[in-house]
Order: sequence, then structure tokens, then C-alpha cells
Amino acid sequence: MRGIDFAIHQGEIVTFLGANGAGKSSTMNALAGLVPVAGGTVHFADEDITDLVSERLAPMGLTLAPEGRRVFGGLTVEENLRMGAYTVRDAERQAAAWDMVYDLFPILHERRRQFAGTMSGGQQQMLAIGRALMSGPRLLMLDEPSLGLAPKIVGQIFDLIALLRERKVTLGIVEQNVAMALEVADRGYVMAGGRIVAEGPAQELRQTDRLRAAYLGED
Repeated sequence: MRGIDFAIHQGEIVTFLGANGAGKSSTMNALAGLVPVAGGTVHFADEDITDLVSERLAPMGLTLAPEGRRVFGGLTVEENLRMGAYTVRDAERQAAAWDMVYDLFPILHERRRQFAGTMSGGQQQMLAIGRALMSGPRLLMLDEPSLGLAPKIVGQIFDLIALLRERKVTLGIVEQNVAMALEVADRGYVMAGGRIVAEGPAQELRQTDRLRAAYLGED
């Protein structure tokens, strides 16, 4: 990543687009404190979080649902969700998080005693997002939420993102499905070669040549 500059404002859905290797996931991992920041600064809720690690960031409200789901296969659905809420000490907040997640994902309540490793890919993705929501994030980052899912399930995931918008959840989304990402996003950034090469409202990005060029590897 070199010289990138971007912002995600409260209540927005912002998508990061680009071909494989463009730097999208690296950006998310740096924001979440999973990889060190080599230069520059990262600010979140008016605080400099540049050098903070993920275990410090989660209680502050910055949460990542990683690429590949990464649920704990040997734990039940309910136990996975509890892991997402481990930083929440307030009983009322925890209760509200359980209610929201089970309301958004009825299948998770239905299968709360099932081992996560035995669930379908789509159900595991719902669990990964639900687990991230259990902390009550101020900013939820989703890294490739539709990756490897059947088209029908992809539609369900983006329906869920639309529901999160209604609940005023602030979202940063890395996504290969350009059309659906721009359908739900307010704004977007197009990345190529570790740089941001285009940005703007989602509607405008649909029409820019920079989006096509980024995916085709053109200058």
C-alpha cells in the first residue's frame, strides 16, 4: 500500500473495489490492527489508532469479519457468538446484541447448538458477520462477504447488508461482486497496485473507465 487516503463516515456504507492483489484486504487488516502500519496515520472516532493492535480496537468499536469466514468449527454457533461479545461487559448491551443477531439471522438461533464446522458456507458467513456484530461495532468491516457462495446465498448476504443500513450500522466492504457492492454502497474506492485510483459516489463509479481499467490491469 502506498499513499492511500480515504474516509468512512458514520452511517455510510463504503466499498473497496479492485482486482485480486490490489491491496483491499491488506487495507482492512491494517485498519483492524492485524498487520503493522509502515507509515502515515489511522484515525478512528477522533483517536489516533495507528499503532493499536486488534484486541485494543475491538472494544473501541472497530470490528472485522475476515475473508474466508474463519469461524471456530469445533464450537457451537452460540459459542462462536459469545466469542464475538467477549469485550462487552454491559449486560444490557449484550442482550441487545443477542436480540439483533438472532433477529437478523433466524437460522443462527435455530442452529445455535450446532457445531459451526458442520454448517454450509452461507450459514458460516452469516455466523461470521453475526459474531462481528456481537461486539456492537461502530464500524464493521466485511472482507469478501460473498466469496465462494452460491448466487442465491450471495443475494441473501446483500439483503442482510441492506438491513444493516436500515439499522444505521457503518460498514466498510471489500467485495469482488462489483455490481452488488455498488448497489448497496454510498461511496466507493477503486484500488490497483496498492493505490487508490478512483473514488466517488457509487452511482458515479459505475460509469467510470477507471473501474474497468483497475480490473483489466490497465493504466
